Amino acid sequence: MKKISKRALDIEMSGIRKFFQAAKPDSVNMTLGQPDFDTPQHVKDAAIRAIVEGKTGYTFNAGLPELREALSDKFKNENSLDYNPNQIIVTAGAGEALFIAIQALVESGDRVLITDPGFVSYEACVRLAQGTPDFVPLKKDLHINHEIMEEKLPRSKLLILNSPSNPTGTVESPDSIRSIVESAMDAGVTILADEVYEHIIYDAVHASPGTFGEDVITVNAASKTYAMTGWRLGFLAGPSEYMEQCLKVHQYCQTCATSISQYAGLAAYTGDQSCVGKMCDEYRARRDILVSGLKQMNINIPVPEGAFYVFAPLGKENTEKIMEAGVIVVPGDAFGKAGYEYARFSYATSQENIRLALERMQPIFED
Repeated sequence: MKKISKRALDIEMSGIRKFFQAAKPDSVNMTLGQPDFDTPQHVKDAAIRAIVEGKTGYTFNAGLPELREALSDKFKNENSLDYNPNQIIVTAGAGEALFIAIQALVESGDRVLITDPGFVSYEACVRLAQGTPDFVPLKKDLHINHEIMEEKLPRSKLLILNSPSNPTGTVESPDSIRSIVESAMDAGVTILADEVYEHIIYDAVHASPGTFGEDVITVNAASKTYAMTGWRLGFLAGPSEYMEQCLKVHQYCQTCATSISQYAGLAAYTGDQSCVGKMCDEYRARRDILVSGLKQMNINIPVPEGAFYVFAPLGKENTEKIMEAGVIVVPGDAFGKAGYEYARFSYATSQENIRLALERMQPIFED
């Protein structure tokens, strides 16, 4: 192992993928955050046209100009953010967007604030940049603990903020987002805002951190909103001086996002948006079935306000039992030490599968 870099040895494979790949064929698989909907037809048609018309070469490093123009309009109309097309980089999914932003901003030893529990990629990306993750535990209701976060801000360079949240399904209120951003700006801390679930929201209001402060990089993707996970199409936007450096990292690891996916994304962001609401309504129905079933088993959980996850305090023993019963979830410690007694259920699966999962779990919680 002497020839392997320490930064590679210091990270582990995703716990989500580990349990997803270990699932048996007859299991109810509730691991991946992958919409089970088909990509909307008008989006697929645009990709097919691009192939037929030979639009299969490199694009500009930052992405198709017309797509970045459409994303600029999206930011203005949906998020009240004024990013011009030159401040936007199209990436191979939100994963690459997060990676290049962290590579561009974080130096060896820089402290980066991450919620615990939080999405699995954040800590790994920080460690690959040789930064130091610093964890902010959540409150019992799974929202951000402002008091602890504010204590840590003066010693930090970057704060990764994810709302709606994976894995918890919580949505920070506009007042909460404003307070966090103002505290970060006062401390001279840049915010990296992961907003990939912004359109999957039920009983709350989404607020973009960039509306409350200028030192913010916004990350988003088509993956969840338009059921385009495999297309690998994301983007990031922020202050020009940051984007110039992010573009250099992007250029040397990716060159450009796939041209076909970019033409599909253009159709997604400029075409009929009714598909987005229909998918969200179905997620709400699935959430209600899952939450109701878990509560009938006396599992006390905060009702998710967004995304498509339930983060439930099952305990390690019960988590193992339900997986033995054929319901595959992700143990909460995959998202941080504070998630040890939890398990994440993804309800990006059918109502039929959710009911079957609950049926298999019921005997365990009757004991």
